[in-house]
Amino acid sequence: MTLLLMAAGSGSRYGKLKQFDELGPRGEFLMEFSIHDALACGFDHIVIITKAANQEFLKNYLSERLPESIKLDVLVQEISDIPEGIELHTEREKPWGTAHAVWTARNVIKSDFVIINADDFYGKPAFRGAADFVTNNDAENTYALVGYRLKDTLSDHGSVSRGVCKADGQNLITIEEHTKIHEKDNVIIDEESGRILDPDTLVSMNFWVCSASIFDYIESYFKNFLNEPSNLEKNEIYLPFVAQEMMSNGLINIKVVSADSHWFGVTYYDDKVEAVKTLAKLTEKGDYPSPLWN
Repeated sequence: MTLLLMAAGSGSRYGKLKQFDELGPRGEFLMEFSIHDALACGFDHIVIITKAANQEFLKNYLSERLPESIKLDVLVQEISDIPEGIELHTEREKPWGTAHAVWTARNVIKSDFVIINADDFYGKPAFRGAADFVTNNDAENTYALVGYRLKDTLSDHGSVSRGVCKADGQNLITIEEHTKIHEKDNVIIDEESGRILDPDTLVSMNFWVCSASIFDYIESYFKNFLNEPSNLEKNEIYLPFVAQEMMSNGLINIKVVSADSHWFGVTYYDDKVEAVKTLAKLTEKGDYPSPLWN
């Protein structure tokens, strides 16, 4: 089974490259705990999407730690990596977004795979649920989303972006990206619409189970995106947008898998203190060895 980690973000709200901040008891990166959980659940292929400046470092760093039996690919999300037949003239420096990050792996992933953010902690039960889904799912057009409750995914230090979901039982109906959600006076608000959100609302934390069929659709979606001049400087293609469009067009159905575990992330630098404490507690409790890798 393959796990793809998106680690090409700039960490603008965090103030540094949070993917490589030392949060674990022995200075481990947050992504290492996700990889450790995934390996414990039967994953044997790790794909990291990163920036060119970090590729060699990350490949060497993880190669020294992962078991020799684990396949590792460290790929670069390049702005110049666009579909064939398209000529592009732009001075853009910002990456094309999460869907493009996933598309970067099209040449190394040929079967069902799991996608996560490198700067989030998802918990081992979430990986177990994803692994069970991959093992038992035999339909190429059935994807899955590992979902969390909105109230468990907020930051005390500023607004967050979340994919707000609607589901009918285990079937995902819609997913809408909200980029400025925060809690004020015990009420959770979407700043852009002024809408009050239910604390138990299902949200996406970019923990997806997909088949390789997604690569062709992202390419088509990306072509349409690039044909709109207003998109070329700053806009991005988000993974939830692609999933929603595929679902709306009847190409896939998406099942909701309960995370059944604790999530935390480091959106802002002030989130680091709590993350360090949490990882220390989990290690002291015996959920993780220290050092993480032998």
